[in-house]
Amino acid sequence: MAKKINKSAGLLLYKFQALEIYFFLVHPGGPYFASKDEGSWTIPKGEIDSNEDELDAAKREFMEETGYLPSGNFIALNPIQQKGGKVVKCWAIESDIDPARLVSNTFEMEWPPKSGKIQTYPEIDRGGWFTFVEARKKINERQISFLDQVIAHVT
Repeated sequence: MAKKINKSAGLLLYKFQALEIYFFLVHPGGPYFASKDEGSWTIPKGEIDSNEDELDAAKREFMEETGYLPSGNFIALNPIQQKGGKVVKCWAIESDIDPARLVSNTFEMEWPPKSGKIQTYPEIDRGGWFTFVEARKKINERQISFLDQVIAHVT
């Protein structure tokens, strides 16, 4: 039996400020990422529901993880495959969001492991705007291609 390929969809916001491009990235919530920084940030993304349009899934996930729904001209980027095999589809859009106003959905997990205690964590614990150079250091290494694609598209 063939293994099902796991797919996610997300949005990469960018903006221009003082003639420099900035990218909006988010940091995953929960105990596994609490002390991780460089290489741990990501685009807001999530699983595509069966029979769901991929761009609609990206918008839904962005809204669930940030509380904001951008609109405008979405630019389809080439998908990437993460280390675990998940294929991530991404659309870029020039937009703005205030990281201080993020509202993320939550998830529950047993923490500490085997403790029997169920803890609730935000899916995204913070977001931020980063220059191209900063974003390349912060973002998951497999997603660097998204940044490069936006730069190629806007320059």
